[in-house]
Amino acid sequence: MAYFTAIEMELNLIKVYDPTLLNSSKVYQINGTLSRYLGDEGSIQHPQFLFLPLPNQKKKASFRLNRNKLMTRCYAG
Repeated sequence: MAYFTAIEMELNLIKVYDPTLLNSSKVYQINGTLSRYLGDEGSIQHPQFLFLPLPNQKKKASFRLNRNKLMTRCYAG
């Protein structure tokens, strides 16, 4: 947890608590990977949010987060 706190202070990252505020023009940090929001999928009861890592990141493939993971792991830059 201290790792994210140091990064948050260094880059002025804000934790994402409201998925309706996700924007494809912003950069998000999820588990240390800088990513772009692509859109959402799934149902109203079980939404999933799709992200694509930026170039030169360790993670290469797009990935999905559910609402709980989004609220605990996602920071807006």
